[in-house]
Amino acid sequence: MSRYGFALCFTLLLVGCQSTHEQMLHQGYPPAYADGFQDGCGSGRQAAGLMVGDFRKNVPRYLHERQYETGWDDGFRQCNAMQNSEDLRQYRERYWDERDRDWQQEKDRDAARAYRHN
Repeated sequence: MSRYGFALCFTLLLVGCQSTHEQMLHQGYPPAYADGFQDGCGSGRQAAGLMVGDFRKNVPRYLHERQYETGWDDGFRQCNAMQNSEDLRQYRERYWDERDRDWQQEKDRDAARAYRHN
């Protein structure tokens, strides 16, 4: 991860109404890095399975402009990882809710059987 990447993780947590791109520019990130991050982030989310947005990469800029390349790579990795993490959290939440419900139903059935036999 580049030197920009670590600071960006913290910055993303503080983003309010401004877009990430605007917030990055306001924080002093180079415009080419912010452009690359925005494109890479959307692409990373899509690669993780989010059906919003599309894959975007300005290939000529990526090949010839180091800041755009670094921004795109950082954006892709961070947003892809965040989306995968959110998907995993939602899956676990749903899975454990189902397990808890199944356990509660079995416990209630066992209690009902015990009361009937007394």
